[in-house]
Amino acid sequence: MALDLGETVIQIDAASADLGRSYRRRAEALDSLIAQAGRVSPAEARDKTEAAANRPFLAGRVIDSLLGAFAAPPLPPERRVISVDGSHIDVDRHLPIGCYLVNLGGCVLTYGSRPDATFFNQPRLSTGPQELYLNDPDDPNNEQAVTGLLLGILRAVQELERLADEVEASPPEIPTLALMDGTLVLWGLSGQGYRPFVQQRLLHRRYLPALERLRRMAQTRPLTVAAFVSLPRTTETVTAIRACLCPYDARQCARTCNNRRAGGPPCDAANGFLDREIFQQTLKPGERSPLYRTAPATAREYQGDHSVFYYYLHTGREIARVEIPRWVAESPGHGGNPSPLDLGHSLLVEQCRKGQGYPVAISEAHEQAVITAQDRRLFREMVMETLERQNLPAYTSEKERSKARPWL
Repeated sequence: MALDLGETVIQIDAASADLGRSYRRRAEALDSLIAQAGRVSPAEARDKTEAAANRPFLAGRVIDSLLGAFAAPPLPPERRVISVDGSHIDVDRHLPIGCYLVNLGGCVLTYGSRPDATFFNQPRLSTGPQELYLNDPDDPNNEQAVTGLLLGILRAVQELERLADEVEASPPEIPTLALMDGTLVLWGLSGQGYRPFVQQRLLHRRYLPALERLRRMAQTRPLTVAAFVSLPRTTETVTAIRACLCPYDARQCARTCNNRRAGGPPCDAANGFLDREIFQQTLKPGERSPLYRTAPATAREYQGDHSVFYYYLHTGREIARVEIPRWVAESPGHGGNPSPLDLGHSLLVEQCRKGQGYPVAISEAHEQAVITAQDRRLFREMVMETLERQNLPAYTSEKERSKARPWL
């Protein structure tokens, strides 16, 4: 029997009407929440969010004020944006050789009196146990295979290291934005059950030192660093508002509320909202929100100068989250150059304008790094053909063979 389109249309109309009523109620609730947040003084917001550590939710720490808007500073006449992205081919157990490939791509875009654009990509094949496994230096029998999520984390580490290399190789006198796609925090190392030596190898010996290299370079040149998150689903600022509205002590809060929802008024006014919904209402194109510091419990490994701060930016098309290290948030400008915070804000606005809502440097870096489906197929064929030329066993599993030659 064919689909009853008449009955289906009636149901779609009813669902749309319900959605419309829900949308209007939600818009009214959002306006009310913003109005309540606007009545919180900056000093009260800073005190309450700083004291929120023992509450059952993770609230961003207010630095300036709970809400507000900052216009984009003027662009420096000479400027540069450097971005690096990556993609990879994971270990394939159906291949006769254990290996993975990481392709790093990026661009250096220079604006001003001598505009220029440089693009690069660098594939790197990794084979052998020293690269396919991370070993515990205190126990050689303790190892972790570099595959799946862990390979993605390793790739993010390599992206930041290559970004630091490109900054180091660039002329130091031009104000520069070193731009990453995504978050500054290696979330994959948190809560995944990785043993301490994995975090030590990737985060403490490689990732944080690469951030430190960038910080040291910024002491002698006009340099800023930012990580750009498109369409963020974070709620740290919403929960900061919740912390400011909450009239109860932490013990009662723990009995009635959880990280996602408050159990009752007035805190439940924040339930269900994302940070970006707040700033869609309060920011104009090109403006940024006040600064916030990520709750220490969410990024406890990132301390001191590499504590993670963030703000929201109206790109003209969407609300994006921008994460920066503490030294970017707090360093003053020097030598007539803008502060790292102002430099990053102005260059990101320009990048998003050129990229129609998304930083053009990240788009170009992605184009250099992407591995297409055809690339993956050719890589597999190249591996098999190379083994055959070397008179080495070139085989695959029967499962993989059956996929290539279906019976029907």
